[in-house]
Amino acid sequence: MVNINEVLETNKMIEKENLDVRTITLGISLLDLADNDLDRLNEKIYDRITKTAANLVKTGCDIEKEFGIPIVNKRISVTPIALVGASACKSSEDFVTIAKTLDKAAKEVGVNFIGGYSALVSKGMTKADEYLIRSIPEALASTDMVCSSVNLGSTKTGLDMDAIRLMGSIIRETAELTKENDSIGCAKLVVFCNAPDDNPFMAGAFHGVTEADNVINVGVSGPGVVKKALESIHGEDFEVLCETIKKTAFKITRVGQLVAKEASERLGIPFGIIDLSLAPTPAIGDSIADIFEEMGLERAGAPGTTAALALLNDQVKKGGIMASSYVGGLSGAFIPVSEDQGMIRAVNDGALTLEKLEAMTCVCSVGLDMIAVPGDTSETTLSGIIADEMAIGMINQKTTAVRIIPVSGKKVGDTVEFGGLLGYAPIMPVNRFGCADFINRKGRIPAPIHSFKN
Repeated sequence: MVNINEVLETNKMIEKENLDVRTITLGISLLDLADNDLDRLNEKIYDRITKTAANLVKTGCDIEKEFGIPIVNKRISVTPIALVGASACKSSEDFVTIAKTLDKAAKEVGVNFIGGYSALVSKGMTKADEYLIRSIPEALASTDMVCSSVNLGSTKTGLDMDAIRLMGSIIRETAELTKENDSIGCAKLVVFCNAPDDNPFMAGAFHGVTEADNVINVGVSGPGVVKKALESIHGEDFEVLCETIKKTAFKITRVGQLVAKEASERLGIPFGIIDLSLAPTPAIGDSIADIFEEMGLERAGAPGTTAALALLNDQVKKGGIMASSYVGGLSGAFIPVSEDQGMIRAVNDGALTLEKLEAMTCVCSVGLDMIAVPGDTSETTLSGIIADEMAIGMINQKTTAVRIIPVSGKKVGDTVEFGGLLGYAPIMPVNRFGCADFINRKGRIPAPIHSFKN
C-alpha cells in the first residue's frame, strides 16, 4: 500500500528537484455514442464529457493541496474520433464540428488538453479515417485544447505508406494554417507506430477500444530528481549508477501511484496505469540531457549518448515496475528537444543532430519529439522522416512517434517560442537529399518476419 510517509520522504524532491505528477488523464469511452445524425452525436459527446469529467480538475487540485504534490496537467482522452464519427461524418468538415465540440467540452470542465482526435490506420484507411486525417489542419487551427494523433503502423501489420505519405502533407498544411502562432498546431499532432491504448501523455493520448468505459491514468515525471541522485554518486561504477536510478524511479512511481489511487477513489472511476516516463520541462534542472552530462558525457549527442539513454530507460522501467503492478503507457525517458534546456543547448552547440536523435529513439520511450525544422521542408521529406521512425518501432517491437514542426517562415539558425510546457526550440537542419520517388510508391511495407508468432 502507498502511505503518507512515502510522500513525506519525497518532499525534498518536490520542493527542490522539480518532481511533479505531470498529468492525471481521464479516459472516456465515446464508442457507444455513435449516431447517424451529426448534431445529435455532437450533443451526446459534449454531454458525456462534461458529466464524466465534471469533478476532474477540482479533484486534482484537492489532491495537490492535501499531499503537496504538484499535478501539472489535468487532461481527458477519448475514443479515437474516426471510429466515433464514422456513421455521422460524410466529409472532413463534419469531423471538424466534432473537434470544436471536444474543445468546447474541455473548456467547460477546465482541463488543459483533450486527446483522441485520432485515427488508427496501421494497415489501411477507411473513408472515415481519411476524412478525419484530412480534417486535422483545420481542426487544430480552429481549436485550443484539442490534440490529434494517427497510428501509421505496427509490428504485426507493417507500415501504411499511403497514410505516411498523406501525413507529410497534413503536417505542412497544419503548419501553414497556424503560422501566425509559429505553426503551433503541429505541436498538438503526433504520429505513431505501435501506439498504446493507455497513454496519458499529449499529444498522443487516446482512449483505446480495449479500455473500460472510464479510467484514470497518471503520468509522472522527475528528471531533476534523477540528476540530483546521480550527483551524490558522482564517478561511481555502472552497478552503483544503475541501482541509484532504479531506487529513484521507485520513489517517483510511488508518488504517482498514490495520486492515481486517490483520484480513482474520489472520482469513483477505475485506476488504469502509471506511466513512469521521465518527461522534462523547459525549467532549469529538469532535463534528460543534464542526466547524460552527470553520467559523464560532455553534451547530449556525444559518443556514448545512445548507450547512456538505453541504461537510463531500462533502469527507470525496472525501478518503476517494482513500485506499481500497473505500469503502462509509454514509460521510460522522453527526449523532446523544445521541452528540455539541455537538449536545446546540445543542438545549439552542434553536439546533437536530427540523425543522432533518430539513433537515440531506438532505445528511448517515444521518438522524434518536438523537433522544429525549416518551414520550407518538403512534404516528402517529412514523410521520409516519419517512415524512418515508424520503421524503428516496427522492427524493434516498440512504440515510436514523430512530433515534428516545420515552422512557417523560419530557417536554420532561427529560434521558435512555443511557451509553457512546450518551451522553445532552435530550427534544426534536415538532410538536403530527396526521397520523393520512394515515398510516392503506393501500398504498405509488410510486417517483419518476427511478427509472425502464432
